[in-house]
Amino acid sequence: MYASNHDLIDADAERRAIIIGGSLGGLFAATLLRKTGWHVDVYERSLHSLDARGGGIVLQPEVVEVLQRTGLALDQTVLGVASAYRTVFRPDGSVQSRNYSPQIQTSWSLIYNTLRGGMESRHYHQDKQLVGIESHTSAGRITATFADGESASGALLIGADGGDSTVRRLRWPGIQPAYAGYLAWRGLVPEAAMPDIARQTLAGDFAFAHNDGSHMLGYLVPGDGNDMRPGHRLYNWVWYRVADVSLLHDIMLDADGRQRASSVPEGKLATRWAGHLHADADRLLPPAFRAIVKATEHPFAQAIRDLAVEDLVDGRVALLGDAAAIPRPHTAASTSKAAGNALALSDALTQFPVDVDAALAAWNPAQAAVGKRLMQHGIQIGDSLLFGRSKATLIG
Repeated sequence: MYASNHDLIDADAERRAIIIGGSLGGLFAATLLRKTGWHVDVYERSLHSLDARGGGIVLQPEVVEVLQRTGLALDQTVLGVASAYRTVFRPDGSVQSRNYSPQIQTSWSLIYNTLRGGMESRHYHQDKQLVGIESHTSAGRITATFADGESASGALLIGADGGDSTVRRLRWPGIQPAYAGYLAWRGLVPEAAMPDIARQTLAGDFAFAHNDGSHMLGYLVPGDGNDMRPGHRLYNWVWYRVADVSLLHDIMLDADGRQRASSVPEGKLATRWAGHLHADADRLLPPAFRAIVKATEHPFAQAIRDLAVEDLVDGRVALLGDAAAIPRPHTAASTSKAAGNALALSDALTQFPVDVDAALAAWNPAQAAVGKRLMQHGIQIGDSLLFGRSKATLIG
């Protein structure tokens, strides 16, 4: 429900949810809860559409289950690009290993558009910056207040507003992500624009390359407009590099002079970093990956961070997705964890249809444990790949 400066109460108030955050985690929760009979409104702080090329995602079973359960997609073949082998290259370009490991890679944009298309615009509110949360214990309600003076009330508020969550800051003050000591440079290159050596060497496989303080991977994903035709796709690459806090701070100062907290989106990276990337590519990467980095028109950057909130529920407020826990990208689990959180929450609310508190109590422990386990797993992989501290399996 949506209200102005006051709370509205109706017969369906006990099955009304407010979701803060309109990205994938929020949309997973929204589509699943609507399917089970909840009235749901999503509040997204961005004024602009979130539809963009975005980055690549390894398609995981939890995401497929959300789409199948809600009837938004029943066939995995329409959700991404298949690869058959995982190939690891040495710095000189020779093949270290090649193992048969079929999987599907998709894009953030394709999953977002699929979910967003299943929700009416009147229930998806943009330019809504959360500023306050008020609990009404006796009435079993929760009210969210936004910077424009509007408010919304329901029986449940879900914080699905990402790693820099406002919900978490308001209700779990002091719990913030910790920088892991390295960042991910990222890029997308149209398949048709891939240099010959990159197309011949990398296209079709899930490829990796490792060096001191450097770990890179790449794969094909759907292209602009979710186009999956050969020649119309995008090559998605991720390059992890060790960077101290001072260097990270410099990288996060974007092309407009804005100091960003943890990521610089595509098209906003300051131009001075292109030379830095190209020089590092010449020094550290095998020829095919070196070529793909240099062919990238608009690279972007993401700080790698760790977070796992011990208790995901505060009254009628619950954290979900990256607001609750941030697994490092090596686990390929950020999107699937958000989907899993939402699936489990939907199941708990179905199990306790008239007792939200019992549903949250049943949902909380296992989901908090999943977040903690994934965080620790990501730390182990990252420590191995970037700092050589232990052995780990290459995942993502």
